[in-house]
Amino acid sequence: MVFSDPVFVYFFLPACLALYWVGGWRRRNLLICVAGSIFYMWAGGALILLLLGTTIANYFAAGRLAVLRETRPSVGRWLLRAIVAADLASLALWKYGGFAAEQSARLMRAVGLEATWSLRLVLPIAISFYTFQCVSYVVDCWRGTAAPARRLVDFAAYILLFPHLIAGPIVRYADIEDDLLTVPRRRLDDFSIGAPRFFWGLAKKVLIADQVSGIVNAVFALPDNRVTTLAAWIGVLAYAIQIYFDFSGYSDMAIGLARMFGFVFPENFNRPYSAVSITDFWRRWHMSLSTWFRDYVYFPLGGSRAGSGRTYLNLSIVFLLTGMWHGADWTFLAWGAFHGVCLIVERVVGVTEWSPNRLVIVRRAFTFGLVCIGWAMFRAADFAQGTTFIRSLLSPRGLGITEAVSEALTTQRLVWLALGCLVLAVPRNVRPGYFLSTGTTRVAQLARLATVAVIAPIVGVYVLSSTFSPFLYFKF
Repeated sequence: MVFSDPVFVYFFLPACLALYWVGGWRRRNLLICVAGSIFYMWAGGALILLLLGTTIANYFAAGRLAVLRETRPSVGRWLLRAIVAADLASLALWKYGGFAAEQSARLMRAVGLEATWSLRLVLPIAISFYTFQCVSYVVDCWRGTAAPARRLVDFAAYILLFPHLIAGPIVRYADIEDDLLTVPRRRLDDFSIGAPRFFWGLAKKVLIADQVSGIVNAVFALPDNRVTTLAAWIGVLAYAIQIYFDFSGYSDMAIGLARMFGFVFPENFNRPYSAVSITDFWRRWHMSLSTWFRDYVYFPLGGSRAGSGRTYLNLSIVFLLTGMWHGADWTFLAWGAFHGVCLIVERVVGVTEWSPNRLVIVRRAFTFGLVCIGWAMFRAADFAQGTTFIRSLLSPRGLGITEAVSEALTTQRLVWLALGCLVLAVPRNVRPGYFLSTGTTRVAQLARLATVAVIAPIVGVYVLSSTFSPFLYFKF
């Protein structure tokens, strides 16, 4: 079940909202646990047991850590290491076990030894997201920046809260602790703010991301010898628009849904394609992930406090891990390494010291071009296809396109692609989704009304008429 699924829009969500309004606030966390379990099992099935087991283990570990922190810190440090290691080991096994087995078998065959083993595991949905949330929870409880949940149902509601369960944002317990434990604001006010944000995100998903996906699929299905420079740029540009509107649309929907149930989520995107450097891009793209790596990996490694060499090493580690987090494939590792190298070069050259208003148009265009080069590897089916696309992007290989690509460039798709490309040109301070959630002026109220009255019916029709289209980040 996805947010753009008719079952969710027309049945699951209305039922959950009705139960929330009828049952009252005191039963809300229990309702969230039940609804989140049903939502997860819809696609995850029996793998819900892994999620529940991880939740229970981290709840009890965090409670014990809070006590040991004051009484026996040396024992507490070992317990913290053990629970974090267990969380990450589970993630590594399920997400990377098959890839590791395949690569080791290839290495053995390369040196002339027989190797026929393989490991095929079904990737549990959302394991990257809920694992990182559990790790941040126990670490924060140990550091004293968050108080452990007193009741299992409260912590389980934090993990199973279906708006962010499948694809984030990676919400920290401290961010919504007050919302979990205290009486929420007026439910009608929450609904009037959350519903427009949800439909705004749904529009980004079904009207733009899903529409341009046909172009992306046609281009990336080309054989290597048919990937011309024009075809490569068409495909990569379309993919840049698709992944942004798909993932930021999901985040908008998650923020809106959470608000309807009385939770305020942090923003996850801040106009990343208006960035003036790769450093700036990562302050704007998937902010909950980049700040997670900053606070739980980069800073503990020493950050930028131990000289330039150590800073560059720390950045390399963080972005290799960022690439690995997205998937078990060399393409993701290469994508992470590419961004890490870009950040290091920017520090060496001194780009990070420049004023954000210096050469804005040139720097925005150059940064977007670098991001697109990275997206070529990120979207590629394998490393060979990724290098083929990058070569086509950077060196002349013709301006022709195949008949399949030409057929994919329908008028409707080109219109939605053009509308999506507006995000590349409008000023950086224009943030419609954020404005819908936080605006207090009459203009903001009219914008929310227009979103519900005009955009919601349009996307409702598209939801009913379109085929199933999962969110891109579901597989991460």
